[in-house]
This record gives sequence, C-alpha cells and structure tokens, in this order.
Amino acid sequence: MPALSAPHYELARLAIERGLGLLYLVAFVVAVRQFPALCGERGLEPAPRILGARTFWEAPSFFYLGYSDGRLRLAAWMGAVVAALIVLGLPQRGPLPVTMLTWFLLWALYLSIVNIGGTFYGFGWETLLCEAGFLAIFLGNAATAPAWPVLFAFRWLAFRVEFGAGLIKLRGDPCWRQLTCMEWHHETQPMPNPLSWFFHHLPRPIHRMEVVGNFVAQLILPFGLALPQPLASAAAFLLVGTQLYLVVSGNYAWLNWVTIVVLFAGIRDDAVPRAVRDALGPGAIRFAAPPTWFLLAVAGLAVLVVTLSYGPVRNLASRRQAMNASFDPFRLVNTYGAFGAVGRERYEVIVEGTDAEELEPGTQWREYEFKGKPGDPRRMPPQVAPYHLRLDWLMWFLPLSPRYGESWFVPFLIHLLQGDRAVLRLLRGNPFPGRPPVWIRARLFRYRFSSWAEWRRTGAWWTRSETGPFVQPLRLRASS
Repeated sequence: MPALSAPHYELARLAIERGLGLLYLVAFVVAVRQFPALCGERGLEPAPRILGARTFWEAPSFFYLGYSDGRLRLAAWMGAVVAALIVLGLPQRGPLPVTMLTWFLLWALYLSIVNIGGTFYGFGWETLLCEAGFLAIFLGNAATAPAWPVLFAFRWLAFRVEFGAGLIKLRGDPCWRQLTCMEWHHETQPMPNPLSWFFHHLPRPIHRMEVVGNFVAQLILPFGLALPQPLASAAAFLLVGTQLYLVVSGNYAWLNWVTIVVLFAGIRDDAVPRAVRDALGPGAIRFAAPPTWFLLAVAGLAVLVVTLSYGPVRNLASRRQAMNASFDPFRLVNTYGAFGAVGRERYEVIVEGTDAEELEPGTQWREYEFKGKPGDPRRMPPQVAPYHLRLDWLMWFLPLSPRYGESWFVPFLIHLLQGDRAVLRLLRGNPFPGRPPVWIRARLFRYRFSSWAEWRRTGAWWTRSETGPFVQPLRLRASS
C-alpha cells in the first residue's frame, strides 16, 4: 500500500514526536509532584475510592491491579523517563515494534493515571493528551515514512479542538456574538500570566478584533486543514499563530501546546523555510517499505477513528453541545471546547489560619499563598504553563459553584489544620512553619486588575475587596 505513505511530512512527524514527548514529560512530572497529595492514599480525593466505585471497563487503568502512592510514583517516573527518551529520539531509531510499544506504554501509563484522578484530572487537556498520544503509536519509526491516515487523524483531532471551541462560543455566552467577551476574559480567566494585565488594558476596538479573530481561527481556518497543499500548510501555520497568541496571554496548562503539536500534521516539509529544514531535517532518506502488519494496523486505526467519530460529530451538531467529553472509556476520539461562558467579575477564595486558641474581633489571621492563583495584590501573575497547577485551577472554580469543591475543599482545609506536608508543598509557602494553625477559614474576595494609574502609584497588579465569608472558622476536634 504505497499510497498510504507521506514521505514529505518528515518534519511534521519530528515535531509531533518531540513535542508530545516533552508534554508527556511535563505531565508525568506533574503527577509525581502533585498526585499523592491530591489523589493519593491520604489525598484530598483518594484514588482508591474511585477505583472502588468503578470497573476497569468504565475507567481503564493499570491501578486496578492495586494502588499505592509508591506504585503511582514508579509509574509516573517510568513515564517521565520514557518520554525523555522520545525527546532524545532514541526509540524512534529502533525497530518498528519497539517504537510502537514505547508510545503505547506512554499512552497506557498516562491514561491509567488520568482515569483515577477524579476531579483533579477532569480537565479537557488530559483527554487531549491521551488522544494525541494514542495516535502517536502509529507514527512509525525513523526507517518508515509517515502514513497519510495517521496525519489526517491528527488533523481531525486539531479540527475538533478548534471547531468545537468555536461552536461552544457561538452557541454560548451572548458576549461572543456581541464581540465583547474579551473585555473581561483576560481578567477573569482561570490563571492570568504576566502579560494578561496588559492584554486586559488594550483598547476596546482591539478586544473586538480579538473576538473576530477567534471566530475566524476556530470556525473557518480548521476547514483549511482538509485542503490540498500549500493551502493546508497555510491554514496550519495560521492556527499555530493563534494558539501562540493564547500562550502569551494566559496559563492554560498544555492545552495550547498539544494543539500546536498536532497542527504540525498539516504542514508539509517544503512549506518550512529551507534554513529550518537544513537545521532539523535529516536530509534525503530512502524509507523502507513498511511491513504489511503495520499497514494493516494503520488501516485499522483509520476505521476505528471514523467509527468512534460518530459521537463527537453528533455532539458538534447538537444545540446542547458538551464542552469536553469522552465517548469511550479509552478516550480515543473525543469532543473539545472552552469558554462557552465568560465571567464579568472575578472572585477568589482566600484561605487564612490563626494560632489563637479563642477567636476575637482583633484575632490576627495569616493568609495561605498559592503558587499560581491570585492572592497578594502586589504579586505579578506568574507564568507557569505548560506546567499544570491543579489545585490552583480548581480554586478558580470554587466561587462559580460550591459543587466544584464538594469532594475536596473541606478535606483541603483539614489537611492544613493537620499541617500535612504533602499538601503544603502544593502552596507557595507555609505561614505556620512551627506548628499548624488552630483555626482556619475561607473568605471570598472580588478581584479586578488595577488601572494604569493604580499600578504606577502602588505597584499592585490587583485590587480586591471582601464580599463575605466562604467557610466559617473551623478547627479540629480535641482528641479524647
């Protein structure tokens, strides 16, 4: 089946392989550093409970063989090492079965973690990484040419990410249709970065242009990925540019970066500047004829993707479009979308503790600072993406509805009262280094970006005002 070969997409495959390898590496490091505290045996939302409430076929995972924090760390470190080898290009130089098994191991390990992560792994980019990682199993090794069905599967994935996000906006918040959403979005997005303040203060006509550009990028350009070359390459380059705009204006974990990586499937080698080709390309290669079993596997992948696309396509056509959803337990072909609604005001839950035994009007409370989410108004919003601060992200959801924290927020407060070191390591610092606080509480604050005048006068990036209590003061029961 020589017609399946796409030898002029060597750089596309290189970018996809190395890019996914890097993102897998970040994701597994995040798991090592955060999963035990969030979802471990003594975590805020313990994985063993999730394993006990589901079957393997509902949420496939290696951990049905037995979960412990030690096994989780072993699996995550194994994934990180294998991902690093992919970045170095070593498995790609090996025999084809070895290359495919390497990618399969990465996918199976990460899927196993995501499926037991509960609320803390409920983000759309987890599924996106799993789906892209599964397609990578069929990229082939350095001795075989990329295959057309695999490249088109990556393009189909990019299409669903972009078009799904565009449709959810068109059907959602009226401010998208009124071209006004970007007047609030940079300020109210989950985790602003250092440039978000400046984007927020752009003139209104530019904010309207941002919305128009968003619709062009998400509702029109994705169709260009199916056009003949060089039009497909042009569409892919423009979409990469729009994703980079999102990268510099906010922190969205690895959502934008996975999208950028899969978009390279639309870029033919000769669309890349010669200097870049000479620097990255291995030169003219005579690819070996792929074995029949591999061609059959690629054909099987194509049939599988077409078959499983029924659910996502039906969802895209539905007026009740789901924003991020999986239609099979292995997360192979999914639907995506983001920011169907945009907040007009930003609220933050501020957690405080005190070591006073009795509470009085003058009691001194000390604030817990998070690594990424707004707290101290004078602190510049940090750049953390593609690293993912899971606790900080869920803290953003709390003011939107208490149900977002039903399973984990009170346990989080209790762990702070206990001085849990694993949970404290998720924070920027511990205001009670000697011993845990006696009391803890949570208050709700209205945050807004400071004006240019306020920023020059005070150096503060935010202004905030208290709106009321979120959780009344609580303490641990005295031991009998």
